Amino acid sequence: MTRAPNPLSLPGAAAHYRSTADFTEASLPAALRRDHVTKDGAWGLIRVAEGQLAYRVTDPRREPAELVLTPDAPPGVIEPTMLHHVEPLGPVRFRVEFYRLPA
Repeated sequence: MTRAPNPLSLPGAAAHYRSTADFTEASLPAALRRDHVTKDGAWGLIRVAEGQLAYRVTDPRREPAELVLTPDAPPGVIEPTMLHHVEPLGPVRFRVEFYRLPA
């Protein structure tokens, strides 16, 4: 079975509908450090403001991927329903923006 790569950008019609507060290495919920998914239809962008954050896509429907997100790197793209998790690589500050496609 061939697995597709994780997308590098949101679909063009995706519209922002909410953002999390900023997380740090100290405030990051344990649930985000473990494999989890967004709901069906919910895309995400992980935007790092300071430091480094490992973003791992672990879903068996996609090629395994690990990105080190930084303020100078493109944001991490979270595809709906795909298993993923994050890990701070030292001090970090980031947020997650959520998007959805028009109905």
